[in-house]
Amino acid sequence: MAAKERDTSTICIFDVDGTLTLPRQKVDAEMAAFLKKLKMKVKVALVGGSDLVKIEEQMGGSDVIKSFDYVFAENGLVAFKDGVQVGQQNLLKHMGEEKLQKVINFCLRYMSELTLPAKRGTFIEFRSSMINVCPVGRSCSQEERLQFAEYDEEHGLRKKFVEALYANFPDGGLKFAIGGQISIDIFPVGWDKTYCLNYVERDNFKSIHFFGDKTEKGGNDHEIYEDHRTIGHTVTSPQDTMKQLTEIFFKE
Repeated sequence: MAAKERDTSTICIFDVDGTLTLPRQKVDAEMAAFLKKLKMKVKVALVGGSDLVKIEEQMGGSDVIKSFDYVFAENGLVAFKDGVQVGQQNLLKHMGEEKLQKVINFCLRYMSELTLPAKRGTFIEFRSSMINVCPVGRSCSQEERLQFAEYDEEHGLRKKFVEALYANFPDGGLKFAIGGQISIDIFPVGWDKTYCLNYVERDNFKSIHFFGDKTEKGGNDHEIYEDHRTIGHTVTSPQDTMKQLTEIFFKE
């Protein structure tokens, strides 16, 4: 379809991990080509909980912000439109050091008492707009990542961790969300993926589609999936994402 026929009143917003790529893996050639084809039909945006560096690693390098109409890192707290940064929030300024340290110290104590199949390094990752907590450690190997994901699935480890966080910080104005395969995201209420809609709404889209794999309650795609402004789609894999998009936009 020619570029002039592109429907600029419709946008598709995609989670990255588990939706466009396998968790923490690079986008494959089939998906990359499919997204280029989709971009000829409608506008396309990415929204990830990860920082921009990790999104770049997964989605094709440093030109990612120019390859999509919008790129939202850290749930949209770091925002790019047409290759230009249009917004950034700061967790430290918002919360203050004392409150942040109470949360971080609690997480470190909690994780110190867990016995897992493996423990590696980088259990707390401080991002500009959120804290990412990882019981297995973000420096784990791919094999150890999968091992933890299986253990977590069986024992509900992250679910129990989130429950403990809410119990200890009931009035902290914070959200605790299960993200990806191995971690928990901590951020102020309202700083979930719906934050990116603040930018998208300005362009007066008639249809805003969101695709994500963690749309269940407690998952980091839940709020934007449920938001009244979006048409939510739950996917199970990158292949499922392409299948659903084909049904919506490429059905003959």
